Amino acid sequence: MNLLWTLVWGGLAVLVVVAAVRLRRRLGPPADAAPRLDDDAIRRIEAEGRFLSQEDEPLDLNEIAEEERRFWDEEEWDSAEEL
Repeated sequence: MNLLWTLVWGGLAVLVVVAAVRLRRRLGPPADAAPRLDDDAIRRIEAEGRFLSQEDEPLDLNEIAEEERRFWDEEEWDSAEEL
């Protein structure tokens, strides 16, 4: 009976390891860390009240607004059916 439980727990452990490896592969490499603020950037924020970064925006807000406008303008809407 002890051998049976060893095989069951061993099989369960193998399944957990395989699932973790598959999940890690599916997620891919970790995303880049958020931009870090150094002392110079903090002083600039205190002096100017804002911080401008050289990094691109993660989302293009103008493109998103244009796609939303296009969706609402071009989509055909059926009127509600009366019962």
